[in-house]
Amino acid sequence: MSADLIASGIVRTLILPPFSLFLLMAAGWILHRWWPRLGRLVSGTALALLFISCTVIGAGFLVRPLENLTTPLVSSTDTRAQAIVVLAAGRLQQAAEYGGKDIPDYVALARLRYAAKLQHETGLPILVSGGDDLSRGARISKADAMASALREDFVAPVKWIEGSSRNTAENALFSARILQQDGVSRILLVTDAMHMPRARMAFAKTGLDVVAAPTMFLGARSTNPLDFLPSSEGLRRTYYAIHEWAGIFWYWARYDG
Repeated sequence: MSADLIASGIVRTLILPPFSLFLLMAAGWILHRWWPRLGRLVSGTALALLFISCTVIGAGFLVRPLENLTTPLVSSTDTRAQAIVVLAAGRLQQAAEYGGKDIPDYVALARLRYAAKLQHETGLPILVSGGDDLSRGARISKADAMASALREDFVAPVKWIEGSSRNTAENALFSARILQQDGVSRILLVTDAMHMPRARMAFAKTGLDVVAAPTMFLGARSTNPLDFLPSSEGLRRTYYAIHEWAGIFWYWARYDG
């Protein structure tokens, strides 16, 4: 694994929940030795934030504004797009039920399903984008695993495979190089609703004309009493939303600031 990937992973772990909140609790415990009131305040705040972060209702305060930055695609037939680009998420390595093949995870599958729907409606060619550090034991890139799923499970042809990118910025840069060689300038971009604002920023920087085709809107559903209780799903949404908000500000500062 490259040094920059290790460094970015460490920084991400330190600033995102729950580890950042555990660090804040530890800081409160240390402060309590010299300033008891301040220590209790810091630790109590960290505990309260951890509780809120683990609830779906708490995550919604971050998820909904993020998803409101994009809108669902109303019609796929009048976009004037020339290709569909679908971005990778995670993957499961050596899935036993698939003969030991690497396969897309459930987040990637949701994106692939929507990309296949759009392809069936429009007949547009598909580009799948997503690499990985193969030194971590992966046998194929995420893009290769996605292409197999589209062809075998969703009966959707894949024209281009971009399997070298390690992040969203590289997804955009490497995909644009491939597409522009074939004269493609306008695309339907498929990814999660929360990821779409950052992805659209990255792809627009390459000169491609982007039509957003987001999927997996999580913040629009009705609330139920269980949403006020801590859950792994609540924490996952909070983590994802904070990651995307941080990414948007980082991209803005790096490319537009």
